[in-house]
Amino acid sequence: MIFKVFYQENPDEVPVREKTKTLYIEAESEREVRQKLQGRTMNIEYIQPLEGAHLEYEKKNPDFKVLEI
Repeated sequence: MIFKVFYQENPDEVPVREKTKTLYIEAESEREVRQKLQGRTMNIEYIQPLEGAHLEYEKKNPDFKVLEI
């Protein structure tokens, strides 16, 4: 399954919507996503599973690139 992760690059700052970034990652569960991203310095705001029409819509985004870990 593909997950969309919303995050802030600096975990020491208060989250600001305008600074939110996204990445896409393949995993079996939200827990596995967190395990794969564990060593990175980021503040994860939200992890959203993508499937069906929503996944197809996201694939049309030019920034859609699944992170390989």
